[in-house]
Amino acid sequence: MVIPPSPTALDALKSALGPGGWTQDPDEIAPWLTEWRNKWQGNTPLMLTPRTTAEVAAAVAICSEHGVAVVPQGGDTGLVGGQIPYGEVLLSTRKLRAVRDVTPLDDAMTVEAGVTLLEAQQHATAAGRMFPLSLAAEGSATIGGVISTNAGGTAVIRYGVMRDLVLGIEAVMPDGQIFNGLKRLRKDNTGYDLKQLLIGAEGTLGIVTAATLKLFPIMRSRATAMVGLDSAHAAIELLARAKAETGGGVEAFELMKRIGMEFVLKHIPDTREPLDSTPPWYVLIELVSGEPGAAEAGLERLLADAFEAGLINDAAIAQNQAQRADFWKVREEQSAAQRPEGGGWKHDVSVPVSRIADFLDEATAAVERFHPGARVGAFGHVGDGNMHYDVLCPPGADLTAFLARWEEGSQVVHDVVARYDGSISAEHGLGRLKTEEARRYKSPLEIATMRAVRQAIDPKRIMNPAVLF
Repeated sequence: MVIPPSPTALDALKSALGPGGWTQDPDEIAPWLTEWRNKWQGNTPLMLTPRTTAEVAAAVAICSEHGVAVVPQGGDTGLVGGQIPYGEVLLSTRKLRAVRDVTPLDDAMTVEAGVTLLEAQQHATAAGRMFPLSLAAEGSATIGGVISTNAGGTAVIRYGVMRDLVLGIEAVMPDGQIFNGLKRLRKDNTGYDLKQLLIGAEGTLGIVTAATLKLFPIMRSRATAMVGLDSAHAAIELLARAKAETGGGVEAFELMKRIGMEFVLKHIPDTREPLDSTPPWYVLIELVSGEPGAAEAGLERLLADAFEAGLINDAAIAQNQAQRADFWKVREEQSAAQRPEGGGWKHDVSVPVSRIADFLDEATAAVERFHPGARVGAFGHVGDGNMHYDVLCPPGADLTAFLARWEEGSQVVHDVVARYDGSISAEHGLGRLKTEEARRYKSPLEIATMRAVRQAIDPKRIMNPAVLF
């Protein structure tokens, strides 16, 4: 239970941040107290909107002095509730907006936490480089948030998750001290890598205020295709063939089930069937190369070989940027298209790439036994083993009764994940949604070690106290 901040503590926070650095206006705060799925509706006595790292540090120091719990928040695009306060002070980093440095020769860029992922991409492009992390919410998701949740996105197969794309971090620690770790170094073997503790920590060990990010050369050719297959097993075989034949040129490999495509075509404006046929499974594949024309030629060879081998039964190669955008739209709108179909049990899981198809078969069979008639909408980043495995209410069924079984249904799915040595959270973290459930799948040693780290860094447990162990 969160102890409400004292009037003295609240006054001290207001004074430290000054006009424009805080608000108690319910209308202004309201949009930041819920998340996209409306699963959580939080509350806070005060929302802080610091404009500099020094202001973040001053606010956290006051919270530490008075024992005030604080929840950091970026763009509020998380789906597990880790950014929603329930009585804690809410500290938003969205006003930390500076691009401090772009150094093409170092392939590095330093930006503050409130810069959106899309803006970071644009600044990199303007410097003749690329920042490769991309996800559907990139126009709202902030750098601080995607670092704190270790987001992945669509290009993990080639560039890795956010953890792999961060060279340095500046963060305010739970006592208000500033960790100045904004280095552009690729190699620094001088002890524990403290920035890696903060990445994926969901704001429990400190508040990320800025980061130095890895940049990459802009690819000189890119080719995109939508492919139809009879099974997820064929998709995994196609992925292996694509990686082998392109020498690492696969940047995206996204799997979608037919039912998800039907939802998109039904509910999302300006979408159309990407293929002449209606296969059970779709793959959106994107190849890149530093050589002009190489990606296009490689994709044509790959698809021709895959047709001959019987792996695919239909394909369409994007002929221009508009068609490429159409292909990506039907992938990126998979989640949004589910909402008009009623509620569902959402799962963000990962298993070894080689076991994805087996997982899908076993999990779907288990779900159908547990709740006959439930609809499975599976899609995700097959290249890195991450599947969004969503179970939707049967048409015409009692939605309230169905949602009441979410916890039981999730255990059915997650038990299968565990049997395949997978993770119950591949992309969004544990947040409020999965922290307690994770105890079932984490070993006592893992939990004890995580608690020990947290106790050492945040002994008062003021940083996002309801999240993690």
